[in-house]
Amino acid sequence: MPRRTATMLASTLVLICLLIAGVLIPVPYAEMSPGPTVNTLGEARGEPVLHIEGRKTYPTDGHLNMTTVRVTSADYKMNAVEAVYGWLAHDNVVVPHDTLYPDGKTEEQSSQENAEEFSQSQESAKVAALKELNIPVVSRVVVGTVIKGSPAEGKLHAGDVIKAVDGVAITAQADVAKQVVKRKPGQDVAFTIVPAKEAAAAEKARKEPTATRKVVITTTTSEEGDRAVVGIQAGTDHVFPFTIDINLADVGGPSAGLMFALGIVDKLTPESLTDGRFIAGTGTIDDEGKVGPIGGIEMKLVGARNAGAQYFLTPADNCENAARDTPDGLTLVRVDTIDDATKSLEKLRAGDTKSLPTCSKS
Repeated sequence: MPRRTATMLASTLVLICLLIAGVLIPVPYAEMSPGPTVNTLGEARGEPVLHIEGRKTYPTDGHLNMTTVRVTSADYKMNAVEAVYGWLAHDNVVVPHDTLYPDGKTEEQSSQENAEEFSQSQESAKVAALKELNIPVVSRVVVGTVIKGSPAEGKLHAGDVIKAVDGVAITAQADVAKQVVKRKPGQDVAFTIVPAKEAAAAEKARKEPTATRKVVITTTTSEEGDRAVVGIQAGTDHVFPFTIDINLADVGGPSAGLMFALGIVDKLTPESLTDGRFIAGTGTIDDEGKVGPIGGIEMKLVGARNAGAQYFLTPADNCENAARDTPDGLTLVRVDTIDDATKSLEKLRAGDTKSLPTCSKS
């Protein structure tokens, strides 16, 4: 066999072996890609994304789209060929598997965590929107979770409203721990509560719950051994003056908070926020309307532009990264709070694009 032919044959065999190895050998990476966008002013699966009852609403136009990122599942085994293709594809990002699923987190654990964050983001979006419109929202401290095997198990339940601890009125989550740790481990602490079922019934009837119950719990020592605990985690619940339902399935995480809040504001105000424009965006939101950063901003920009967005509401802490590779035709608008967002949309309606707070690379 001629040397040249033998060399070519050997090279071909090596290449085939490398390709086979690349397909068969898993690598510790995961992939992110642009996901679908959803208009919070529109419908999903035939149902309004935002449904409001008990308060006058107004017609809306244009788009206020939340954006998403697709990620490979926790148990997906990416091979070397897929990793290389992902690195070369402009619209995809390949990252270490532990970036998306730290500490060996399973798919089920990740889904549960995302669902909890999504639920919390909806509540905060409602609160932030109503506060932006100066509509009062009643907040109350509740039992968030009860630790199994703790002194509180069977005595306190998730959703119980905590009115007082040892006779001291509770107005914030932190107040609960402050009162409990005044006791020494082994001492009793008295909770004044409204049971969860009674609180839920009163909320449904749009009334303030009044029937209280005293529950005495013997404290135990914390795992660190330095303070008294009863085995609960306090949370905050909100009572809204009318019904706001957010109907969206198969979405997780907290990053849609800003766009949900803006959608609620738009439906409750006579003037259109968008004036018919296609606005997309992202960002977490807290009860006070503060907008926080999110992951996968590059993917969300691509998804928004592909859907037809003209402007993208961008959390301030994501601005620098977003500005490095902004899709053509998409203007990034910097936002720190929901109030920033509504004021920027007001500028757009007035045609004042020059004074919009935009994102820069540095």
